[in-house]
Amino acid sequence: MKIHIDIDVSPEEFRKLMGWPDVQGFHQDMLDAVRERMANHAEGYDPLTLLKPYLQTSIDGMAVFSRWVDQVAAASKTSGA
Repeated sequence: MKIHIDIDVSPEEFRKLMGWPDVQGFHQDMLDAVRERMANHAEGYDPLTLLKPYLQTSIDGMAVFSRWVDQVAAASKTSGA
């Protein structure tokens, strides 16, 4: 037996139904602050500086993965598989 129920509610109504807090004002304040900082520092803005911590983590992760693949390949050669 299948029961299918359609509930037509707006995102705002769903948020209230679930008891979730309204963070729209907070979200807008945060976006405004980010926009203001970017506008004030646009002259010296360097996207690479912003992304560098994330890029370095990705590069380190790829290096670890590469070493793991090399170790697996070496182990398979010595085991005769």
